[in-house]
Amino acid sequence: MKDELRIIISGGGTGGHIFPAVSIANAIRAKRPDAEILFVGAEGRMEMQRVPAAGYKIIGLPVCGFDRKNLLRNFYVLYKLAKSQLKARKIIKDFKPQAAVGVGGYASGPTLKMAGMMGIPTLIQEQNSYAGVTNKLLAKKAEKICVAYEGMERFFEKEKIILTGNPVRQDLLEKQINREEAIRSFGLDPAKKTVLIIGGSLGARTINQCVLSHLDLIKNSDIQFIWQTGKIYIEDARKQVEQAGNPPMLYVTDFISKMDYAYSAADLVISRAGAGSISEFCILQKPVILVPSPNVAEDHQTKNALALVNKEAAIYVKDSEAKETLLDIAIKTVNDEELLHRLSLNIAKLAFKHSADTIADEVLKLAEKYKKEHER
Repeated sequence: MKDELRIIISGGGTGGHIFPAVSIANAIRAKRPDAEILFVGAEGRMEMQRVPAAGYKIIGLPVCGFDRKNLLRNFYVLYKLAKSQLKARKIIKDFKPQAAVGVGGYASGPTLKMAGMMGIPTLIQEQNSYAGVTNKLLAKKAEKICVAYEGMERFFEKEKIILTGNPVRQDLLEKQINREEAIRSFGLDPAKKTVLIIGGSLGARTINQCVLSHLDLIKNSDIQFIWQTGKIYIEDARKQVEQAGNPPMLYVTDFISKMDYAYSAADLVISRAGAGSISEFCILQKPVILVPSPNVAEDHQTKNALALVNKEAAIYVKDSEAKETLLDIAIKTVNDEELLHRLSLNIAKLAFKHSADTIADEVLKLAEKYKKEHER
């Protein structure tokens, strides 16, 4: 019992939260194979499937996000939040962790709040360049705050901050896929320039509408495209692409499981500006056009994008202007070798290659310190 190591990792909601969480867990396990790691997520969210698939146990809380459009519904949200805090307290009491990690998402709030109240040391991983409300509240009791951008002292106590970057999917770091092999796996031509279009794990309406309204431009461009629509939009996308004659230079799918192949195939990426995705582009040195989602808290995706644009490491297109300009900008950019090279060099300077290891080391330090003080 004395040497057992028990860590809680909480958060999720999107791939951008889940992939870093799993990477941190894997890094902890690599350093301490005896570690027992328990995830706490939100019931009905993506993490409830993805985390067990990665080999870890997860317990769900009945928590959900605030409804900004219908404020009356938030009475029910507050009830679920209170219920989630009680459940989180029981989970912590039963599991007896020596440290708790929050990666963002609905579940991290109640879990880390209760851990802090119960004297368990907590570490927050703030992925964005603009801190969210939940993390700003949790930071008051957190021991360490791992961030991906400089200048985060405006949100957190300077002494607690560690600049680590965001962990990325390990398969992206481990596998080197030949570009020609990658392009052929999508049924495309290695001799042509290739643009990868992704809107996050759930898809992006604006980006999808932009593609569908410019199918003629795509057909006449001599460029080929790999397009991930998201599962919500795939049926409509396939129908419209079929009506356009199924252009051979356009590969359409709802979800790309082998992102290492997609990235290797891409000369240019079009994407939302989620923190996790940006970290992947930095590590893989991918030229990217960022179209920040306007539907996120504190407009943090725009702030993420501008942090790169200010260092000439990405191109920024406003969501409201994307339908008219995005595809045209993408085609011009992918045909400009000098611009692609410059974007690649500049984005590579922002990469953190050992984020998960660095964060894991900090978690282990907190856990060992707690053990010495409480488990004599």
